[in-house]
Amino acid sequence: MTERDDFLTWVNTAVREAETALHEGDATARRAIWSRKNPVTVFGAWKTAVGIAETDELFTYLEQHFSGCTSHIYEIVAADVIGDMAYTVGFEHTQTTLDGTDRTYTLRVTQVYRREAGEWKVVHRHGDTPPDHA
Repeated sequence: MTERDDFLTWVNTAVREAETALHEGDATARRAIWSRKNPVTVFGAWKTAVGIAETDELFTYLEQHFSGCTSHIYEIVAADVIGDMAYTVGFEHTQTTLDGTDRTYTLRVTQVYRREAGEWKVVHRHGDTPPDHA
């Protein structure tokens, strides 16, 4: 396996599991895969967060509004590893409950990762609604 293959295996397990758990109302796994070193940023579909404190607040907000995820698929369009940095670009297709209402939606997502002490950590997320899904 290549370094990129190892990275994508991690994305397709740890990141997918963390995002599914978040959409079930538990941000614990998402916090575990995010860096605890600034800079960290989220340019989210709903909210923006800059720095560790704001990202923690955002994750708490999200876990309080989501529940009952029945499907979360991350369709990766592009990804690469360059030294201790990596990125993924793709579409997240999610079926969940948001504030008591069943929702199905797609987000266009770019994430940036940094290797810290030999482990990948998310340091940036940008998600928005694709133009054809608005």
